[in-house]
Amino acid sequence: LVTLNCAVLPVALIEAELFGHERGAFTGAAVARLGRFEAADGGTLFLDEVATLPLRVQEKLLRVVEYGAFERVGSSKPTTVDVRIVAATNASLEDAVAEGTFREDLYYRLNVVQLSIPPLRDRPEDIPLLAEVFRAKFGASLSRPDIRGIDRQATARLKDYGWPGNVRELENVIERAVILAAGPEIAEGDLPERLKRADARRTPVPNFDLDEPLLSVVSRVQNAVEREYLKRLLRRYKGRLGRAAEHAGINRRTLYTKMQNHGMRRDDFR
Repeated sequence: LVTLNCAVLPVALIEAELFGHERGAFTGAAVARLGRFEAADGGTLFLDEVATLPLRVQEKLLRVVEYGAFERVGSSKPTTVDVRIVAATNASLEDAVAEGTFREDLYYRLNVVQLSIPPLRDRPEDIPLLAEVFRAKFGASLSRPDIRGIDRQATARLKDYGWPGNVRELENVIERAVILAAGPEIAEGDLPERLKRADARRTPVPNFDLDEPLLSVVSRVQNAVEREYLKRLLRRYKGRLGRAAEHAGINRRTLYTKMQNHGMRRDDFR
């Protein structure tokens, strides 16, 4: 697996990074160099932020996708590779095609199998898992082996928050908490103030695409509202399921089933 973040390289270097260059191809090219495609030959090339590629590079990328061949910068000799391409972007490629900043033919060649990852706010059950991964990561890199977990109150706050910055914001929050925590667990007081404010628990509006069927969109919106309702309900009654179910007008078993569907535990609200 070879990776390239297309957004972090200057436009002048992207073509050389992808396809390599010959000696003397441009100022500073003292030796010939393999590009990412040749490095990934027989494997997979992951192109992150593919929407940022210049149109000139998109044209050359299209040729590689279709024919498996390209020329290094400064060479007229074709090089053949066998590479699987995985591309990612947080932009709408459909909009980029409409605006003329992304080639339509390349879009359809790349968009063979599409995987859409919902924003973090739409999958709160993943938050504790990701937070634990980041806690272990920063516990090791920051020499804090004494921080062995995240307590229930802090976990509940993490799951309540809307995460406008998505997974990167969660990673930043956990890094900060590892630095500040007195140990042995990250506590609610180690989290930023924005996670503790009431407006952090506003009901999120799920993203949707007009290509998505209406019933699918409505179902996701209903799930988001139900999840938020249950959080507020269980917080009010401090996890007492009998009283919460009575307030909601449903039986205890139905409430428990809904909690399981949303990855909630009664102990998180006590």
